[in-house]
Amino acid sequence: MTDRDGNRSPRRDRIAIIFYRSSCPMVSKVLLGLLWLGFVGYAFFLAPPDRPETWTLIQHLSTGQWNGIDAWVIALFNVMGIWPLLYFGMLFADGDGQKVRAWPFAIAAMAVGAFSILPYLALRTPHSDWSGQKTWGLRIWDARWIGAIALCGSAACLWFGLTQGNWSDFTRQWYTSRFIHVMSLDFLMLSVLFPTLLADDMSRRGMDPTGPLRFIAVVPLLGPCIYLMARSPLPDGRQLPASASPS
Repeated sequence: MTDRDGNRSPRRDRIAIIFYRSSCPMVSKVLLGLLWLGFVGYAFFLAPPDRPETWTLIQHLSTGQWNGIDAWVIALFNVMGIWPLLYFGMLFADGDGQKVRAWPFAIAAMAVGAFSILPYLALRTPHSDWSGQKTWGLRIWDARWIGAIALCGSAACLWFGLTQGNWSDFTRQWYTSRFIHVMSLDFLMLSVLFPTLLADDMSRRGMDPTGPLRFIAVVPLLGPCIYLMARSPLPDGRQLPASASPS
């Protein structure tokens, strides 16, 4: 943010960062914990009943045996494999300096999605500090080509669903299949949770947390892909970004 002379105002930057974070981290932790418990409870006790062919369906989706499966189900299943890549690009840097390790939750998200992301968000402490130590793994997940690959894959899945899918058939399965029902809610949950990491990620990169990229990033699926493509790289030294430096 800038003052009347066009210079950046550290005070206004701090106000912006505070505005985009919860004013009470403990309240956020409790709410996220309750949301996780509610999501688990709903998935196991209130969602539509499981169907005997579920495991066969998962095997066919995983191995590309897609004959007879609605295109929207195929698209959704593949998109759920893209979401972990997007969270990898956020969590591995966010875990730097956290008391709780981020990588076990990130890896688990490949299998259970938001069921593992929610506990991490409830346990983490909001912070924009950065040690400046970019390991080879972090360099990979900080690269912009991760976002580009995710964007291409997401666009392909959406196009496949839009052009080949039967929305009526998908809706019917959503009401009758626990697997498809919960997978759909998992997609929505991951979309809603992604913005909770934005303020800290932008701050540790020296980006304006009120800039237009933040609002693009909240668009489900495609927004996070664009954000990973367009964001500034993590600084490769030990000096913190100006917006994250203590006053």
